[in-house]
Amino acid sequence: MGLDGIVPAGVLTGENVIKLFEYCKKNGHALPAFNCTSTSTINAVLQAARDVNSPVIIQFSNGGAAFLAGKGIKNTNEKASILGSIAGAQHVRLMAKHYGVPVVLHSDHCAKKLLPWFDGMLEANEEYFKTNGEPLFSSHMLDLSEEFDEENISTCAKYFKRMAAVNLWLEMEIGITGGEEDGVDNTGVKAESLYTKPEQVYNVYKALSPISPMFSIAAAFGNVHGVYKAGNVVLSPHLLKGHQEYAKQQLKCAENKPLFLVMHGGSGSSAAEIGEAVSNGVVKMNIDTDTQWAYWDGLRGFYKKNEGYLQGQIGNPDGADKPNKKFYDPRVWVRAAEESMIKRAFESFENLNGRNVCGDTWPKA
Repeated sequence: MGLDGIVPAGVLTGENVIKLFEYCKKNGHALPAFNCTSTSTINAVLQAARDVNSPVIIQFSNGGAAFLAGKGIKNTNEKASILGSIAGAQHVRLMAKHYGVPVVLHSDHCAKKLLPWFDGMLEANEEYFKTNGEPLFSSHMLDLSEEFDEENISTCAKYFKRMAAVNLWLEMEIGITGGEEDGVDNTGVKAESLYTKPEQVYNVYKALSPISPMFSIAAAFGNVHGVYKAGNVVLSPHLLKGHQEYAKQQLKCAENKPLFLVMHGGSGSSAAEIGEAVSNGVVKMNIDTDTQWAYWDGLRGFYKKNEGYLQGQIGNPDGADKPNKKFYDPRVWVRAAEESMIKRAFESFENLNGRNVCGDTWPKA
């Protein structure tokens, strides 16, 4: 078992994305999708994937992309978010093949108010396609779950036609993920809105499948973004099995899991809950809050360990005239943050049955 001969190393697009997700769904794997905000966090994720010998998803949120562009660029008309997404994508494209693992290059939640960001990325994909025969990104997410289902689905279908022309995968959301992330605040929604019905999911399938098979659905099953006390919401991954069964019944097909499903808001979920979601056809799970903390915790630990050497350029416990450059050099403390993030990323691969997915015969970088 493994991906050698199925997909190559580097950024995947088109048919290779389908092959990867089909393999994951068939063999009970899901891929962690890590939100990145810098070349440092991108490199940490790429190293983690290489070290566990598995494919990975690297994604940019609207705010994360704007940060990647630099706070010196105003985000008027989503300019910074567009530029940051493109810059991040170019970095991933250059480095992924050298880390030697398959990478799905993705953008995260795009609400209705952020569609100019989506439009800018689509234009970049279309330009890249003209020259290279493939899009710059692998996939994008439209999150219009705050809108009525009819508008949500019809808008996704409209964009999906344009995306299909350049072999892009679409992730869409129906039902609402609770909590707050990257400026999108759903903390006040009614509890029943956090559970998508099978009929809603199948309506998405009916609208999108005639356009292309390259889409996945983030169906809510009590998910919450961020960190919250246990018991606020009941996570119900068994509902995903119901979505698959309903779709199979409607399609009258032999495939037990005809849908590609996505899990959002997984921070704090138990390993059993994540495992059940994966067994029910989840092929992607978003990771952000936990790796943000891990990155900071690595820096925090470095400071605590070396506090006496970080109070000035000169002078430390070894002597008043001793230099401290090797402690305050950003390459040292940024690396400490990366190492902590890598360690936490390993946990995500483990929870998703995502270790050694490339297989023992996969060429080593």
